[in-house]
Amino acid sequence: MPELPEVETIRSRLAPALAGRTFADVEILDGRLTRPEAPEAVAAELLGETVEDVRRRGKYLIFAFASGRHLLSHLRMTGRFEHPAAPEGRPHVRARVGLDDGSELVYRDTRRFGTWLLLEPGELDAYLAERIGGEPFDAAFTTAALARAFEGRRAPVKGALLDQRAVAGVGNIYADEALWRARIHPLRPAGELERREIASLRTAIRKALELGIERQGATLSDYRGADGRPGRMQTAFRVYGRGGEPCPRCGTPIEKIRAAGRGTWLCPSCQRRG
Repeated sequence: MPELPEVETIRSRLAPALAGRTFADVEILDGRLTRPEAPEAVAAELLGETVEDVRRRGKYLIFAFASGRHLLSHLRMTGRFEHPAAPEGRPHVRARVGLDDGSELVYRDTRRFGTWLLLEPGELDAYLAERIGGEPFDAAFTTAALARAFEGRRAPVKGALLDQRAVAGVGNIYADEALWRARIHPLRPAGELERREIASLRTAIRKALELGIERQGATLSDYRGADGRPGRMQTAFRVYGRGGEPCPRCGTPIEKIRAAGRGTWLCPSCQRRG
């Protein structure tokens, strides 16, 4: 699933290309993309909207229109936008948007889990506030804020990090990378972490995400940026997906376990459970 760095990479490439452009033609080909709303109805509502900006909040890509409306897109597992669109014949096209400059924005989604939601003016903040917490690069993402999110939680810290209400945008990949950097075992109960450990984890989360953004995200299977290029973060993973390989810090073979129902990689020497 695209996480914060992947979505931010897509946003940064789409924003300058789409700002000021008008949706001159909209075709939504898959009803699952907009359900429970009918795709024809959503397409008709989007027609004529002018893009003011393309933003990101957590894992959401947000098209802000001059009308005050917002189109929220969650890419889920395999969703991606292409601009300019790839040549005809590429599979899994779920929506097409013709722009007033003659170019085309295409949305592809192999597994069809992605969603589009059109919000009316004034609805965006309340919608997001119910679903996701603070942005990890905001000034409000402090050690104290992360400690409050973990307070009293008996769930493994890996699971707490995957809860988007604790910190927006962190998924399986960057949770593993951050926990390794902070030397914290993924199965440690979140509510039992000491203050110094939470401070270290906060720093590690930011560092892991910063590296992901610098390398335009990680391409493990389907992810591509808006220009079709793969990301490079997978070449810089410290633990994620590297089971059996030596830890880059101490040389101990990296192990794979299950935490919060997800495949999880760690160094058993650097990240002791006790």
